[in-house]
Amino acid sequence: MSDFLSSLDLFLQHLIVERRLADNTIESYHSDLSFFSNFLQKTGPKNISAIEPAHVQAFLADCHHRGISARSNSRRVAALRAFFSFAGSRNLVQGNPLAHINAPKIGRTLPRALSIKEVDALLALPSGKTGPLVLRNHAMLHLLYATGIRVSELVMLPVTGCNLTSCHVRILGKGGKERMVPFNETTRETIEDYLQRAKPLILRGRPCPFLFVSNRGKELSRSRFWQIIRERATAAGINKKVSPHMMRHSFATHLLAGGADLRSVQMMLGHSDISTTQIYTHVDATRLKSIHQRFHPRG
Repeated sequence: MSDFLSSLDLFLQHLIVERRLADNTIESYHSDLSFFSNFLQKTGPKNISAIEPAHVQAFLADCHHRGISARSNSRRVAALRAFFSFAGSRNLVQGNPLAHINAPKIGRTLPRALSIKEVDALLALPSGKTGPLVLRNHAMLHLLYATGIRVSELVMLPVTGCNLTSCHVRILGKGGKERMVPFNETTRETIEDYLQRAKPLILRGRPCPFLFVSNRGKELSRSRFWQIIRERATAAGINKKVSPHMMRHSFATHLLAGGADLRSVQMMLGHSDISTTQIYTHVDATRLKSIHQRFHPRG
């Protein structure tokens, strides 16, 4: 007999020690399963072996009534399915209550990307501003768009992961998979400028293994970089909710629009399945349709 919380602790240890998943992935599992645990504390059984499909269905109905999106609920179903599968392998439950429960259907939305003109505005160095943090933010934005790396990969990039001689970054991505992503000469120059004129002033002699550092001499948080990119977008006159992931979408979309092959873009993005990358071809197809309608005699 085991209660849900103690079983959850075992599952999280399994993810950390045996599956060696990324911290962000483990945090996501923890958040989704804790949400279910809180629901059980109010309405359901405390013992894991007593949880039935009806409890899961009631939980999903409650999530729906709270206005939680189908995408978030689909992720929670996946987390619960993985948890109960683990519990079954440890003989904590006799069956998986998620066995016959389907995840909520979600439409696949096209990723939103910036135009090249908007990217140029975002990457322009603010006039008359050359302070250390401005130069750091400028270099981070350039590297983000030049490589399409994830925001977590950007803020945790070690100094040793950026090769300014051959102009590439070495990224340890999801699942511990390593990939090399090249960047251009302009990006190299912005990083060099940051390293020479800004980073020493920010660190003030404090050691830090990360390429980009906060004014506390540590790695920058993801939430802080979200703030930075939104502040910069507002200052550049971009009337969109710009996010780090939108820069990643822009990177992929602009590469494919310029003629890059899908396989190369997949490798640079670090997608394990090329079907994940293929969604960007739909973005470009939308652009082609617009051009056809505008210029074709029968468009």
